[in-house]
Amino acid sequence: MSGLTPAGDADRADVQAFLARAARVDDSGVLRLRRRDDGRVGLWVRTGFDVLATRTVFGDLDPADAIADLAAMQASAAAGDPVIGFGFAMQVAWQGALPGLSGFSHLDDVPAREVIALARRGTRVAREESGALGPAASLLDQTVLEVTGEDDAAGTAAISMRSVFALTAMGFVRDEQGREITEDSPLDAIGGREPIRIRVSPSWIRIDARFGSVYQRSAALGVSVL
Repeated sequence: MSGLTPAGDADRADVQAFLARAARVDDSGVLRLRRRDDGRVGLWVRTGFDVLATRTVFGDLDPADAIADLAAMQASAAAGDPVIGFGFAMQVAWQGALPGLSGFSHLDDVPAREVIALARRGTRVAREESGALGPAASLLDQTVLEVTGEDDAAGTAAISMRSVFALTAMGFVRDEQGREITEDSPLDAIGGREPIRIRVSPSWIRIDARFGSVYQRSAALGVSVL
């Protein structure tokens, strides 16, 4: 039977959490799933910030690369189906290739507390300046963090507010107790050494948190990896 088969209860819970957050950030209702060689399955969503978000779980996927209907997957998971069904989603519903699993160079790590602080400042500005169509593109496209490698060859990644918002909206940063960060969560509830890892490839900036990653296209958002 076609669908996603989580390896255990924890993986099923992770799938359901990802689906719930994906429904909040993407109104297209479409997911991409891809089987990996390490026994994991990658779940992908296009966030409303023009940034891809992904999380992996242990399990099996049939077929190995699938386009799924988000609402159908949520209903199947909530019903406790052993194999979480994809529903009906046409292949053309997802345009473009996914980032590769290799070819990324590690630039540096940024404290998670710093990223959450940036997100909160951006949220305040968005509330003050947003119009009927939501946050201004100038705010979302703004470079809010530049990360440089140890040598010139490693390059520099310019992180946009879009990526920061996507990372926090997907709940990929948690406090030391594993709880989701809210607007009221104290910054010191996040581990002082909790890292956000920045990696780059010629086409993508990859931002890894403990519970998931977001991918920002370097060219599409007017930024560069030097």
